[in-house]
Amino acid sequence: MAGEREGATPTNNMTNEKSHNSKVCVEQVASSKAQTIKLGLDVHAESIVVVRIVDHSAPQPAQKFTPAKFREWVKGQLRLADQVHSSYEAGPFGYGLHRDLVKWGIHNLVVQPVCLDERHTGVNHDKSDAKELAMRLDRYVAGNTHALATVRVPSPAEEQKRIASRQREQLKREVLRLAAQGRSLLMTQGYRAKRSWWGAKRWAELEVKLPTWLAQRLEVFRRLLTTLTVELDAATAALEAAAPAVRPKGLGGLTYEVIEREVGDWGRFANRRQVASYTGLCGGVSASGQSHHLLPITKHGNVRLRTALVELAWRLVIWQKDCKLVKKWWPVLGQPKATKGARKKAIVAIARQLAVDCWRWRTGKVTPQDLGWVMVGPPA
Repeated sequence: MAGEREGATPTNNMTNEKSHNSKVCVEQVASSKAQTIKLGLDVHAESIVVVRIVDHSAPQPAQKFTPAKFREWVKGQLRLADQVHSSYEAGPFGYGLHRDLVKWGIHNLVVQPVCLDERHTGVNHDKSDAKELAMRLDRYVAGNTHALATVRVPSPAEEQKRIASRQREQLKREVLRLAAQGRSLLMTQGYRAKRSWWGAKRWAELEVKLPTWLAQRLEVFRRLLTTLTVELDAATAALEAAAPAVRPKGLGGLTYEVIEREVGDWGRFANRRQVASYTGLCGGVSASGQSHHLLPITKHGNVRLRTALVELAWRLVIWQKDCKLVKKWWPVLGQPKATKGARKKAIVAIARQLAVDCWRWRTGKVTPQDLGWVMVGPPA
């Protein structure tokens, strides 16, 4: 029995030595600095799920942090690698996290939200989203820039200006919504009202025709609409006052400011194709082999900018009939027999080219005279 115990001792020692050597190797690997760390982030209000890829290894299991704990943890990653990259989807949390990550020395990308379950497996949760973001970021860092569709992060000043114009748009939508609810209530009781039924003059004429209980219910909408209208008028006046005095004829101060604030910086576009693509006014294409079909516009881009450009295109036809762009499409727009669809296509084409012309004008590539624009300013 004693011999058996003595014989067992060397085996245990060998096992302990192997275990010790293994720990030493792990510690050595851990102590060596990696070249890159890629972090896929799935961001929520109360938690951030992270999947990490070290160099070219497989994705590590997902980790879940509170926002405060994540900030402490991610700073520590900078000591483990020469470069730390991260990415998260644009959403309701804005760009505050992005600016913090960049300030700490992390190369962060804000990417366009997409369905990350490409194979439609039916399994889609925070961990899988973070893992897919990490793998796409790994390919992006390796040189495949098509792996992620990045979103341009505006400067704080650009973001503040854009918020002002977008808040005005929200106020306008809220006014239209409440006004429609009031008209709907009137309709259910057999009364028809015009769009601005809640205005002082029209309400005075309408109130005398309504039963007391219905007038009381509509009065709730009227109080809200009155307050919102005051705020809407103030926001509109502020935007118009911010616009330059000298502008192309037909380009009002409000439209000018909406376009400028949505674009942010005209210099970020390298060519006309990028400008047109950002508006979403480019036609789609479906082609395979010998089959080739032209599709409607992609509508891929800034919807607010696209709306402002289309409205401006209609005004340009009225106020800038001698400009080169309008003359080009006048055979369609000035043709009485032209169909409604043909006119719309012409306006879309004008709006798309108008964005390019604005880019060329605002970056100093051309002058308004080169474009045939008539400029107007304040009265002398």
